Amino acid sequence: MSDQRPILTTRQGHPVRDNQSLRTVGERGPATLENYQFIEKITHFDRERIPERVVHARGAGAHGWFEAYGKIGDEPASKYTRARVLTETGVKTPMFVRFSTVAGAKESPETERDPRGFAVKFKTVEGNWDLVGNNLKIFFIRDAIKFPDMIHAFKPDPVTNRQEAWRFFDFVSQHPESIHMVTFLKSPWGIPANYREMEGSGVNTYKLVNDQGVAHLCKFHWIPKQGVRNLTSAQASEIQAKDVGHATRDLYDNIKAGNFPEWEFAVQIMPDGPNDHLSFDPLDDTKLWPVDQFPLLKCGRMVLDRVPDNFFAEVEQSAFGTGVLVDGIDFSDDKMLQGRTLSYSDTQRYRVGANYLQLPINAPQPGVKVYSNQRDGVMTYHVDGTGPNRHINYEPSTLAEGLREAPKPARDYHQPVQGNLGRYQTSRTEDDYTQAGERYRSFEPWERDELIANLVGDMKQCPEPIQLRMVWHFWHADEEYGRRVAEGAGIDLEKAKALPPLPGRAAPGQRLQAETYSDGTQAHKVAAE
Repeated sequence: MSDQRPILTTRQGHPVRDNQSLRTVGERGPATLENYQFIEKITHFDRERIPERVVHARGAGAHGWFEAYGKIGDEPASKYTRARVLTETGVKTPMFVRFSTVAGAKESPETERDPRGFAVKFKTVEGNWDLVGNNLKIFFIRDAIKFPDMIHAFKPDPVTNRQEAWRFFDFVSQHPESIHMVTFLKSPWGIPANYREMEGSGVNTYKLVNDQGVAHLCKFHWIPKQGVRNLTSAQASEIQAKDVGHATRDLYDNIKAGNFPEWEFAVQIMPDGPNDHLSFDPLDDTKLWPVDQFPLLKCGRMVLDRVPDNFFAEVEQSAFGTGVLVDGIDFSDDKMLQGRTLSYSDTQRYRVGANYLQLPINAPQPGVKVYSNQRDGVMTYHVDGTGPNRHINYEPSTLAEGLREAPKPARDYHQPVQGNLGRYQTSRTEDDYTQAGERYRSFEPWERDELIANLVGDMKQCPEPIQLRMVWHFWHADEEYGRRVAEGAGIDLEKAKALPPLPGRAAPGQRLQAETYSDGTQAHKVAAE
């Protein structure tokens, strides 16, 4: 049957031929600034709500400090990075942390089943470093161009203003890479007991760069010394009936009582490069790096010891960006990281204003002097820098009162890049089901029971085509997983198993073969291993 639905276009009326992939240099290369379709899509998305955050609207924050161990595991931290915040000991770096839910509105309950934001602003002696992540170590998608569609599907229906399970699973059913995250989210891990007793992760892949210009891929993690505790749906409902802001209250009450929450900071490290020997792409944020291959190496600790004086000034106006890095920490070609780096700072300029970095909560620590040539804009209340250089708002200048560039590192990191510019989907051998199945089998029996019960309730609210496709995904992750969901929701398992793979997607035991043409465009076909 031919598809008679209208063709998706941009607002300029241009047909969209690929709404799933950024334009990158080769399959794993960096995204380019001329990603016009993505830039138009994400910058409009950033401006969809005012003044509330589009995502992560419900939040709580606290001040604290970070102390580096000077080591990454058993090795000197300087072996991997020249970032002083990780190499220098005896320094307490001021920090501000904002915890949040994702999809709910500003006044939504903190018991919602939702990933939790874990955004950290290090105010280092070299300027700010923002590590913006979640409590769960993975994400739903691996390409940033899909993010607005994903959030639209997860947010309330634009007609009824109700969040609907069928909308969520309609999107997820077309993205097998989401099954890993769904398995986490629909289990008790989808409702942390509070902010103190949850993990944190940078989610994206970054790079550490040392003073020799050598880079390593890395993942950042926060490990709570309070332990990890999650809630069942019944426990969450009982709490919500009495307190919609229980996690904020728990955080503030413990800090005020002197029971300061503490996390250890750890990294996973692997050599830079394609790492073709791995069955997964380390730049794919829907995948975990197995800890038996890439152990968690502890390198510091964070303590939160002060609550904000004013919620609006310090929590609501706090602004984070994945592009806010210090020397010695760099970007990888993780497509979600590349997209987030544009989106986060763009949405802050829209939400808070062009001069959001002049606000005390976002400005560097007092000992770090700011001298920039950025001027004016709404709510400017001082000029960066002091003295006669206020007359000169450009660089270079021959005059003594002008600014100069900082000295370059003796050996900088230079990433080799080669490939055809085009839109790519990953063609790595490993499918999108192995880690989801491993996650299901790793749960304790009560966690699996809770996961199945939550999914059964959701499946009953979905039309049959979505039910069948979701059971197909769950069954390919783990046969028991798919069978229990099907039996609980009254779904025909055999009918679900008989479905073909999604168009252009590899099923387990298969991989995508890509043929790239001279203009950088790409065609995929599925080939058996």
